[in-house]
Amino acid sequence: MKLAFMGTPKFALPTLKGLIESRHSVRLVITQPDKPKGRGMKLKPPPVKEESLKHHIEVWQPERLKGSADLVPALKKKRLDAVIVVAYGQIIPTEMLKIPKYGFINVHASRLPVLRGPAPINWALLSGYTSTGVSIMHLDEGLDTGPVYLDAECLIRDDDDALTLSERLAVLGAQKLLEALDLIEREGISPRPQDQAQATYAPLLKREDGVIDWAGDPVTIHNMIRGLLPWPCAFTRLGEKILRIWKAAYIEELHDLKAGTLIKEGRGLRIACRGGFIIPEKVQLEGKQMIDACAFANGLRAEKVILGE
Repeated sequence: MKLAFMGTPKFALPTLKGLIESRHSVRLVITQPDKPKGRGMKLKPPPVKEESLKHHIEVWQPERLKGSADLVPALKKKRLDAVIVVAYGQIIPTEMLKIPKYGFINVHASRLPVLRGPAPINWALLSGYTSTGVSIMHLDEGLDTGPVYLDAECLIRDDDDALTLSERLAVLGAQKLLEALDLIEREGISPRPQDQAQATYAPLLKREDGVIDWAGDPVTIHNMIRGLLPWPCAFTRLGEKILRIWKAAYIEELHDLKAGTLIKEGRGLRIACRGGFIIPEKVQLEGKQMIDACAFANGLRAEKVILGE
């Protein structure tokens, strides 16, 4: 197939690489504009652009798809069989969807119709799911509402966080996309409509989603810590500064401590919540580097501190 590829972050790379190595031909890559990053705020290209340029693939970086007068005719000239979309970051305008022979085909990181929307990996963990998956779907005018060609399950491990789960789903999505393209080309598959009654939504994360309520139970708080990486990260206040918790374990145990009580214990820490404790493993105090909890505990003068106040 003659393909265009639309994607931006690291999650899209396994699919892009898989297509480049396959018998299909990636004629064009569309990705987000370079963004300023780091202390010097220098422009940095998105991962998909960097990978595409290695293979001398033409790259477009429009600020916006909607209202771009040149984009539609330029795409038509490519005479594409399909456009593959993986975490691109913008809604595809209706007038573009009908240009390729087989339309726009999306790799979505959940088993649709569950967890439609921009943050399905995070919300699978935040919701306490024990499994999730990927869907290869035909894009329509709605938000992840189009019919599904193929899907596949991925079990969520006890030690998974949003970063590790994202890596496995990215690889699984690439595998299923190539499988779907072969079936589509042979006309051996028709997409099945989604059951709208079963749909759930995974909204874009906000900074305030990271605020830990220590009155919550340990399982819920632990799921926050796993699910909110790398941003906004689960965080609380230690005095006047923000304390981010990057990795932790938990125990369920009755106690009479005030919720949010941080205790130095041996070479580590524990934080009281409703019906148990969070056991931090990696933390980051505002303005500092991330460190092991034992090193952080060594720097604390008080044996007991109330967080979040």
